[in-house]
Amino acid sequence: MKLYEKLAADIEALVKQGVLLPGERIPSVRQASQHHRMSITTVIRAYVLLESRGIIESRPQSGYFVRARPGEPTVELRPSRPSAKPSAVDVSALVLSTLRSIRSDDAVPLGSPYPDASLFPWQRINQYANNIARRYAKWTMLDDLPPGSPELIRQISRRYLENGYAINPNELIVTIGATEAINLCLQAVAKPGDTIAVESPTFYAMLHAIERLGMRAIEVATDPVEGIDIDELARLIDEKNVAACMVMPNFQNPLGFQMPDEKKRALVEMLTSKDIPVIENDVYGELYYGEAHPSSLKAFDTAGIVLHCSSFSKTLTNAYRIGWALPGRYRGAVERLKFLNTLTTPAIPQLAIAEFLKNDGYDFHLRRVRKAYAQQASIMAAAVRRFFPEGTTTSRPAGGYVLWVQLPEGIDAMEMYHAALEHRITVAPGHMFAPGATYDNCIRLNYSAEWSPGIESAVQTLGKVATHLLAKRPSGRGE
Repeated sequence: MKLYEKLAADIEALVKQGVLLPGERIPSVRQASQHHRMSITTVIRAYVLLESRGIIESRPQSGYFVRARPGEPTVELRPSRPSAKPSAVDVSALVLSTLRSIRSDDAVPLGSPYPDASLFPWQRINQYANNIARRYAKWTMLDDLPPGSPELIRQISRRYLENGYAINPNELIVTIGATEAINLCLQAVAKPGDTIAVESPTFYAMLHAIERLGMRAIEVATDPVEGIDIDELARLIDEKNVAACMVMPNFQNPLGFQMPDEKKRALVEMLTSKDIPVIENDVYGELYYGEAHPSSLKAFDTAGIVLHCSSFSKTLTNAYRIGWALPGRYRGAVERLKFLNTLTTPAIPQLAIAEFLKNDGYDFHLRRVRKAYAQQASIMAAAVRRFFPEGTTTSRPAGGYVLWVQLPEGIDAMEMYHAALEHRITVAPGHMFAPGATYDNCIRLNYSAEWSPGIESAVQTLGKVATHLLAKRPSGRGE
């Protein structure tokens, strides 16, 4: 066997053994040359051979990566089938407990809802904030009043235009993160006791808003690839007196899907025909893995029924909590509620982010983040398939930074959550993503941090925990 063939065979064996995972970067040509004491030409020949066999792939300006294994299914999760019964929401205590557990410095935060801050340009944004604070020593409350900083509104409007959709800047209201935007929008379209339709599973921030305002949630069957079941939603609207709908069409948390354009259009048309408002949470819209920015429900809205919410917390910095709403025909109500709720949004963070958007290459920053998340999504999913018990299935995120994991029947996610904490690892149990115990054998994992031996060890430990919990239950033996 020639030298380059031996190197190729060694790397291929590591891939087959699961030491090198799909989506993971392999050593650069120069690194491999130095490590194996081979010429660069020999390493290149080995990598070309591996590429021809479909084992690795080259990515311009990024290096060589392990390819996804051929023949792997593209869809593993089944559409959800929740109970079509309105129910009270009580998830805040569990969510607060989970969020507190991730604050420990030595815990591996796989249960965190927040992106890893190492990719954020927070130092540059802080510089802008400090400079602005020195220039404007005398602030008045009028600088912070709704709808928000004119310069930030202008920059956000330009961003929508660059992404292919022209918004009316007079519609935009700056808020304290997307959470406030969602709460204000829900309060504008519904009252205590009303029933709100949500995807199943759904992001717990949506459930928080429903719980806070004394409303009830009704879960709607949701496909892990294409999103909410529109026919089922239409039926529930007619039968259960649904007042409003809350959805995440782009890179939904926790499933990670991107709803197709034709389905987005059909959803808006159906809701328009029934005069039902829909709150669209689009906080992950910029974190796509594909070639083009996804459309939003707002782009198909002709009647003002879409209340579109987003923020910079998932793309620039979660320290400043700057979000916004485009509330359609409910704009007046949302602005009034904003004034009554928190009065203002701090001006310095608004202006600092506006300066970054104007001067510092937001697109370049986003391309780097998207590339990292797409790579880490593949690695995390491959690691779960390798280390977790047989029968474990995962979502296939099209964007964002979270992975939904469905464990074999018989494993309770809350037991796994507590067992993981004993190993200084956090996970998000599925109980947090529905009003009832619909997803008691599911967890959500965060893969925004750069893959490392520590994270791989944590995933391996979680797999051992899951295997142990499965073995404890008679129903899990041999199944």
